[in-house]
Amino acid sequence: MVGENAFRSAYDAVLRRWPVDVDSVDVPSRYGTTRVQIAGPEDGPPLVLLPGGGTTSVVWFATVGALAATHRVHAPDLMGDIGRSRHDGAPLRGVDDLTAWLDALFDELALDGADLCGHSYGAWIALNYAVHAPRRLRRLALLDPTKCFAGMNPGYLLRAVPMLLRPTAERVQAFHAWETGGVPGEPVWREFLGTTATTAHRSKVVAMRRPRPQDVRACTVPTLVLAAGRSRVHDARRVAAEARRLLPEATVVVLPEASHHSLPTERPAELNRLLADFLAG
Repeated sequence: MVGENAFRSAYDAVLRRWPVDVDSVDVPSRYGTTRVQIAGPEDGPPLVLLPGGGTTSVVWFATVGALAATHRVHAPDLMGDIGRSRHDGAPLRGVDDLTAWLDALFDELALDGADLCGHSYGAWIALNYAVHAPRRLRRLALLDPTKCFAGMNPGYLLRAVPMLLRPTAERVQAFHAWETGGVPGEPVWREFLGTTATTAHRSKVVAMRRPRPQDVRACTVPTLVLAAGRSRVHDARRVAAEARRLLPEATVVVLPEASHHSLPTERPAELNRLLADFLAG
């Protein structure tokens, strides 16, 4: 209980950094209850934001102000990952369950025609959802997507093993600093990263497998791919080249100063501009 209270306190502290009014709602599905943060004008076009693994919906504190100026933002905590979604229903066996979970979320919140944006693990879910249900989406934005267009660097995975096997606040923060080249500039986010290491609980993060190239090629949703030039997770140039090959109509941009884990929390001005321009199309 002490650990849960510490996590909730750190979570709420980051959520208070959102520069807009937020409604937090719980949406039922056969997998459990999904916590969704909702912000922006009620008559704005819907935008769904899927966070990277281990970051929760609150991670969008540096981008939601720009996005909620024009869109009705819906930011869920991923089912099976840390956060306030409760995975107490059907098991998550693979990507088909994650797309079924999103189908239920879209149904309950009437999100057909939404824009969908994901980062990292959330981008992998977003791309798979666009392949699964392209008619439900208007536009798709993928922020340094993992296991979508390139594999992960073995050195990154080896570096992550000690943190994953025996997580501590120090190990998580050190890993983040190694990948990004520095500590987070927002103190409450730095505190959140350390707190989740020892207090947060995951039920099931689905193993990522690259979508079949023919399925990605067949995806008709207008797409933006933003690759982090300094990412240690994968080769950004390879990600960009493969995205252009499989999705020749997509807009593909490499952000030279961004790292994988610094998106979307550090130096968000360029990210916000690119997303706003793309979503306005």
